[in-house]
Amino acid sequence: MRRPSTRRAATSDAPAPAGEEPDDTAADDPEQGPLRRCVVTHERMAKERMIRFVVAPDRSLVPDLAARLPGRGIWLSARGDVVETARTRGAFAKAARGPVAVPPDLLPVLLAALARRIGEQLGLARRAGQAVAGFAKAREWLQSGRAVLVVQAMDGSVDERARLLGGWQGPVITPLPAAALGAVFGREQAVHVAVAAGGLAERLAAEAERLDGLRLHGAKLSTTGAGADVGGRSRGGRDKVQAGR
Repeated sequence: MRRPSTRRAATSDAPAPAGEEPDDTAADDPEQGPLRRCVVTHERMAKERMIRFVVAPDRSLVPDLAARLPGRGIWLSARGDVVETARTRGAFAKAARGPVAVPPDLLPVLLAALARRIGEQLGLARRAGQAVAGFAKAREWLQSGRAVLVVQAMDGSVDERARLLGGWQGPVITPLPAAALGAVFGREQAVHVAVAAGGLAERLAAEAERLDGLRLHGAKLSTTGAGADVGGRSRGGRDKVQAGR
């Protein structure tokens, strides 16, 4: 007679027996499939809305924004308050089952790294002919239907930004200041950028969503310096970018 299976479902929230790995960890090992579980909130969501970390051989914590580094990943929701909770309450050490050296400025480091990543992807889009800067060129792309995503400077004039958009209802992101946008396009500053359909537009929208989450929730923290650079929040999202392809 076949003995009944004692294996529990991977999605079970029941406590694991002594010596057995909890389900929320086992389900992500190996790291396969579209969803991951945040080690702080325990919520499952798409990897694109999360941030992966790995522990280096010297036990230091390494952010893996591209989710490509070898080793077992530790996943967090891309929210400033979640990052700070993980940093201050030992979530990384618990997930790694051992000591982890976590930098005290983890949130500002992530904010800066994501901003650099967005700048690099905009540079790729520019070189591929999939992005243009300047009011006239961006407006032309919007009117012709070529643009599926608008990137605007977070410190640009609100009235000027609205004048470019007119009645356009597509996604708009505001991840970088005018000087940083300008550097991508070889000018002193840029306020308006239009991006054509494609994988780069989708990745830009996804990265801006992660940066928004870190900024928005990080700004609510009382920790000095954490999330102080809130900036403008993006409008729209990846679904609209994909729909415009």
